[in-house]
Formats: sequence, C-alpha cells, structure tokens
Amino acid sequence: MTDVHPDVADTADDIATMEIRGAATIADAAAGALAVQARESDADSPEAFREDLRRAAKTLYETRPTAVSLPNALRFVMADIEGDTVRELRETAVESAAAFQRELDQAQARLGEVGANRLRDGDVVMTHCHSTDALSCVKAAVDQGKHIEAIVKETRPRKQGHITAEQLRDWGVPVTMIVDSAARRYLDEVDHVVVGADSIAADGSVINKIGTSGLAVNARDRGVPIMVGAQTIKLHPDTLTGHTVEIEMRDEDEVIDDVERERIQGDPDGFAVENPAFDVTPPRYVDAIVTERGQFPPESIVVLMRELFGRDTARPWEA
Repeated sequence: MTDVHPDVADTADDIATMEIRGAATIADAAAGALAVQARESDADSPEAFREDLRRAAKTLYETRPTAVSLPNALRFVMADIEGDTVRELRETAVESAAAFQRELDQAQARLGEVGANRLRDGDVVMTHCHSTDALSCVKAAVDQGKHIEAIVKETRPRKQGHITAEQLRDWGVPVTMIVDSAARRYLDEVDHVVVGADSIAADGSVINKIGTSGLAVNARDRGVPIMVGAQTIKLHPDTLTGHTVEIEMRDEDEVIDDVERERIQGDPDGFAVENPAFDVTPPRYVDAIVTERGQFPPESIVVLMRELFGRDTARPWEA
C-alpha cells in the first residue's frame, strides 16, 4: 500500500492543527487535496486509482471529527467520480473537485446577502469565535451602506475572536472586544447575535465553538435574536439516521501552559483538564439558520437536509 501524496498529508496535518480552520476553508482544502491525489496518482488500474482516492479521503476525514464540512466535501467530490479507465477517473475527479470549489466560493456570497437582510442600519451585533459565514452577513450589510458595530467575544482558549475583530476592522466596522464571561453584561447593547456553525443536526441543533450554547441561552433571556450563518456543507446527514455528533476534545496544552503543569505535577491528585472544542445549542434558542439557499427556522432545516442528501450517509472513503 502506497502512502498518500505529500500535499494530502500536509493538508491533513494543517487541518488537524487548525492551521487550516473554518468549515468552508477546510472543505475547500480537502477538495483541493483530493484533486492533487487524483492528478498525481500513479495507479495503473481503475481499482488502484479508486483505492488511492479512498486512502487520501480517509486520511483527511480522520483529522477533525466534528467539522462536518470535511466529510460532506469528500462525499460531494467522490460522488461524481466515474469512468472505466484511469484517465477517465482522473479527469472526473479533478473536475468534480473544481466544481465543488466553485460552488463553495459562490455559496458564501449568497449566504451573506440573505443574512444581511436581517440586519438594519445602526445595528450592533455580538460575535463568538471566528466564522466566515457569519461575517459574510455583516460584510454584505456594510456593502449595502448599513452602519454596523460589533461586540466581539475573545473566545478562549485559542482567542479566535481576535481574528474576527481584525477582519471587522478591515471593513470599517467599529469593534469592542470583551472577555467571554462578560457577554451577558453587554447583551443589552446588542441587536443580533451572529454566529457560525461547525455542523447542524437534523433537529436544528447547532454544533459550534464551545460557549455558543451559553451565549444563546443568555441572548434568549435578554430577548436578543440569534442568527446562525451556515452553508449547506455544515448540515450533518448522519443525524438523519439518529447518530449524534461527536464532540472533539482538544489538547490540554491549549488551556494550561508548561509552568502551570510543573507546579501542579507536585500534587496531581484530583486535578484534570478537559478542553471540549464545541457544544450543542438546542433549536429553541435559535431564531434563524441562514444558508445560501435561504433562511430557515431551525425546526425545518431537516427538509433542506433531505433535499440535499436524501438519507444517504455513505462514507465512500470506507468502501
């Protein structure tokens, strides 16, 4: 068995270490890596070529279990690969990846236009983590000439809120950055909470960066509407058959540094560090899920999911 192409291995490593982050960026990178594997494969038979692609897809899939855009990208690309020769398979694989990337590029712009319609001139939004889908709604509103201000949660432990703040400032949006625990204090100044999603379950539950659920509960208590920006690659087809979404646990190094660890190691009993990357926000706390195909109340997202996926939860990399 040959190894995957070095570009595939590098992409997988970058996804696992969050050098490549954001669901759409992960999906785009995965599709591009499959295209490289297809172009560079030295397989001498259709069976060997398909095995090369399955191995590459499996390597990519195993990096981030919660980011459903990754397996969805692999599903979409591999579904359109066909042919009776290596040449035909190679051509359709490369074109399928390119077509997926083109659609992905256009989807976020369409999503932003839909979400911008929910924002009014003078609105203040609160963000959590860094989501290009959520920010596309703000960007589209700004492009329409609306004045938008933002209160940005820092989003520990990796402080993705800093990336969000920088992006918003580049667009001329006034930003106030706050520590995560101050969110409730500032919600009285907010007109919309705008967040992204790493995946969305069939019942409309939103799986997103840890802290989203608590923010949603506080926002509902304050009467602040919650908008989730999520391309359809975020929909989790496995949940149509009752599977739950796996929550990724990240390394404790993100939470505790070497100095603190050395101090604790002198008396380690009764001390543990857990670092869940995501939590689940029930649909009752979400006002709208905005996609490139329109906006939906969370309870009806299953209709769109069935339209896109049927009940197909196949994993072609395991065939």
